[in-house]
Amino acid sequence: MNRMDRLSAFNPTIAFLHTYLRGRIDRVRNDEDMSRGASAVEWVVISAIVVAIVAAVGFIIKNALNDKATKVGNCIGSTDGSNSNC
Repeated sequence: MNRMDRLSAFNPTIAFLHTYLRGRIDRVRNDEDMSRGASAVEWVVISAIVVAIVAAVGFIIKNALNDKATKVGNCIGSTDGSNSNC
């Protein structure tokens, strides 16, 4: 029986803390849990890339629509036929 086991035998709070910390340490040492965390990080990176691509495409489409809307507005404003670009 080591020193920590003797301490935890007298105090249930220390026993709980010892068991909890031992479980956390064992989980950190386990390779499966570490790979699961790496997988989560990969998904976050992939999601960030997808969000950046969607934002860039949205920005390009917004600018194209604004340009076309301006051209249509100019054509409507010059209905006297003087503008041959419409």
